[in-house]
Amino acid sequence: MSDNEETHHPQDPETADKNEESLLARHRKEKKELQAKIQSLKKAKVDKKKKKEQQDEIARLEADLESRHAEELNRFNAMRISTDPPAPIVDVNNEGGDGSGDDESGGKTVRISKAQRRREKKSQEDKERQAQIKAEEALQKDSPRILEDRKFTELLSKRGLVSFPVPADGDCLYNAIKHQLSRIGIFEHDTADLRQLAADYIEDNKDSIIFYMTNPDTGDILNDEEFRKYCHQVRNTKTWGGEIEIKALSSSLKCPIEIIQASGSSVIHGENMQPSRKLILTYHRHMYRLGEHYNSTIAPVAAKEDEGLNEDDG
Repeated sequence: MSDNEETHHPQDPETADKNEESLLARHRKEKKELQAKIQSLKKAKVDKKKKKEQQDEIARLEADLESRHAEELNRFNAMRISTDPPAPIVDVNNEGGDGSGDDESGGKTVRISKAQRRREKKSQEDKERQAQIKAEEALQKDSPRILEDRKFTELLSKRGLVSFPVPADGDCLYNAIKHQLSRIGIFEHDTADLRQLAADYIEDNKDSIIFYMTNPDTGDILNDEEFRKYCHQVRNTKTWGGEIEIKALSSSLKCPIEIIQASGSSVIHGENMQPSRKLILTYHRHMYRLGEHYNSTIAPVAAKEDEGLNEDDG
């Protein structure tokens, strides 16, 4: 008999419990090993750029481990359900005598009606669905994204705001600012206009900005060719925007721009500008695996009115 055939044999409850405990013990061991690895990474001395990459790597390792553990638990629960032997059920729709007969061992056999088989199938499907739900909950409960979302909900709630999502298409910063401008009655700028404004400001203020612009591979300040390439990408591609572009747009639009973060204090660019023109964005580190993301914000009472606007921005 092959190993594969043996795995399909029903397990008695005691054996199943032991197998589950073994699986959970291994999960605890792997979590402990990952925490040790994370502590080692955190102790390493790195610059700010590498620090962000390190944080992203830690988040990825944690999410991958949680995902694998949830999948393993889901498979174990599904296998446990599929190998549970069904209880004998009397055929209530028996049309042939008393519905019983002798099996090879001399005992009585019972027929199962089609209706009962359908009920059994539905019951098993319900159990498998519940196992899947529990696995997904285990996966998501403590993931970096869920924890970050909870923190944003708390922070925004205190200010009478909710998050307004924009597409993660490389233009998220510009679309979030575009949405914020529409909230204060400024509609004349589309995404391309905002990219143009940002690139123009960076070019016009090169002498004061260049010291904050470094090559991600070498850490050196951008040379003239790299600077021109950077401005071209801001203006003509879907390169993601960041702190430099936020500062450029705040100055060009004469609007204070506040960036709310789940960890750390908010950052306000153009703090001394007119408060009534203030734009409020949220900065997400874990919303998408691809990297950082910006969303807009909105008052809860107006959220439903603007549901269609997000789709138009996409």
